[in-house]
Amino acid sequence: QLQLVESGGGLVQPGGSLRLSCAASGFTLDYYAIGWFRQAPGKEREGLSCISSPGVIRNYADSVKGRFTISRDNAKNTVYLQMNNLKPEETAVYYCAVPKEYWYCSGRPADFGSWGQGTQVTVSS
Repeated sequence: QLQLVESGGGLVQPGGSLRLSCAASGFTLDYYAIGWFRQAPGKEREGLSCISSPGVIRNYADSVKGRFTISRDNAKNTVYLQMNNLKPEETAVYYCAVPKEYWYCSGRPADFGSWGQGTQVTVSS
């Protein structure tokens, strides 16, 4: 059974950094694109970044471009999201997901079919 587990969230001060991990079990990540999303209370889920299966294509939302970096380690069956210079308004639950079309990289939540449970990121002083 395909399962994704996010970790690495927590409390960080404004301007700080966190690295989120998305570990896969029940399947091999090698052939799958993976997307990262976040959802703040009362807001819609927002696409942040997506990485293709060989890692050649890496897309970013304008709001995080230059501050967030997505990467993957297929040997560890894990995808990462390095987040730098975090802002208070980026407090949210962060999710990773597998697209419905396994190879398709997109920023639209509707294109993704399997989701992790999320990890809370709180940016506050």
